[in-house]
Amino acid sequence: MEFMRLALAEAMAAGERGEVPAGAVLVGAEGKILAQAGNACISLRDPTAHAEVLVLREAGLKMGNYRLAGTSLYATLEPCPMCLMAMVHARIERLVYGAREAKTGAVGSLIDLPGVAGLNHQIRIEGGLLAEECQALIQDFFKEKRRRGTEEVVTGTTRNRLVRC
Repeated sequence: MEFMRLALAEAMAAGERGEVPAGAVLVGAEGKILAQAGNACISLRDPTAHAEVLVLREAGLKMGNYRLAGTSLYATLEPCPMCLMAMVHARIERLVYGAREAKTGAVGSLIDLPGVAGLNHQIRIEGGLLAEECQALIQDFFKEKRRRGTEEVVTGTTRNRLVRC
């Protein structure tokens, strides 16, 4: 639960910066934090700058290898297809996520990528850790954006929003 609380803190910080409030923490086999990040798509002007991808990038640089075997990734939201496939390519061992993501979730909500036959790596997946807190954070973020009239939907998916402040 400690690592998910850290992911939530990253998500809150991302939300305060105007980013979609999603956070991730990557932990090594020995329980040491390798990387932590919040979404940064808007600030980095990079559609791939989801929290999960950012922690994989940082850990890969630290470890000197893109293969991150034996690691666990904690994410506040069910990963999108891009993030999940990055985890597969990185060979993470375990994914723990908080809230389900109906519009982009790739672990059963929208699609079930882990269930696709032929993937060259299987990730152990656990969902629902601190789900209510994770869900409330993202719902409150968008509720406030709508209330202030500062949200412009670009594509209709939760993670693909342009937020004007």
